[in-house]
Amino acid sequence: MAAVALGVLFGGDAAAADAVKLYAAGSLKAAFTELAKEYQAAKGVPVEATFGPSGLLKERLEKGEPGDVFASANMEHPRALSMAGKSGPVRLFARNQLCALAQPDMNVTPATLLERLLDTKVRVGTSTPKADPAGDYSWELFRKADAVRPGSLTTLDGKALKLTGGPDSAKPPEGRNPYAWVMEQRQADLFLTYCTNARLAAAEVPALRIVAVPAELAVGAEYGLTVVKVADAARGEAFAEYILAPAGQAVLERYGFAKP
Repeated sequence: MAAVALGVLFGGDAAAADAVKLYAAGSLKAAFTELAKEYQAAKGVPVEATFGPSGLLKERLEKGEPGDVFASANMEHPRALSMAGKSGPVRLFARNQLCALAQPDMNVTPATLLERLLDTKVRVGTSTPKADPAGDYSWELFRKADAVRPGSLTTLDGKALKLTGGPDSAKPPEGRNPYAWVMEQRQADLFLTYCTNARLAAAEVPALRIVAVPAELAVGAEYGLTVVKVADAARGEAFAEYILAPAGQAVLERYGFAKP
């Protein structure tokens, strides 16, 4: 996910006061940028979007920042808002998977991925756990690796480089995919991220390779959304329903997300 949150208003000259205030996981930025524009064209309502690590966005909403819809890369963060009475029910709206991004000169396949991850000479990049669900999913993969090869969790926990998704993570240049940038800077040899992020990174830096995670290590990501309790909750509810409707789901599918 994007290391630093970014606010963008979609909808031309429409007044920001009338906009849906969306807080969304950085991994949704490309898809939701398109989805928000389609929503404005269909409904006449603009969307003011803030993208960033889901855990950090949750903290901002908990502290009272104004928002209408929170779309997270996990179910845990929106559930925390809901249980605190700050938002309504949580709905699953998309699924994702972990993949590995590899440098062009890395000799790695799905069958040898664990061996490469454990190699002391291979630098493994991840996002930041707790702040960014992508980091939490990486540690879930590490725990699965430990079941396959005991001791893997300790090794991977000790060597993983938390390069993105944290409050102090380096910010990529404007307009750059954070994973493409990190790998182009050769800050890691392998980077564990969502398959959707990997596709965007490889499109930006074609030399990068995407490596599927083998079945015994596979980790699926569930994306949840919740409507924040504000004076005009109907505005957020209408946008949430659009995300769940066929039009919104079609946009997400185009960017590699699976249906809930």
